[in-house]
Amino acid sequence: MQTPMWQEQDNQLTRNFQFADFSEAFAFMTRVALIAEKMDHHPWWSNVYNQVTIKLSTHDAGNTITEKDRTLAGAIDALVD
Repeated sequence: MQTPMWQEQDNQLTRNFQFADFSEAFAFMTRVALIAEKMDHHPWWSNVYNQVTIKLSTHDAGNTITEKDRTLAGAIDALVD
């Protein structure tokens, strides 16, 4: 799986993920959803077949990157790295 690290773009942490197929990508999204729900911090994301793009920012802080985003990014990294 290709996993370039998080990039700071437009006041968001952004990372693209590529998986073997749609089922693997969807399973990853399900695991992220469970973590995000527990943190009450929900990402913007996109999924096309085996590719998932995630963007993180904190709406309550004016749509900027906060420690909350970095914590969720670290939890997501732990799923794939």
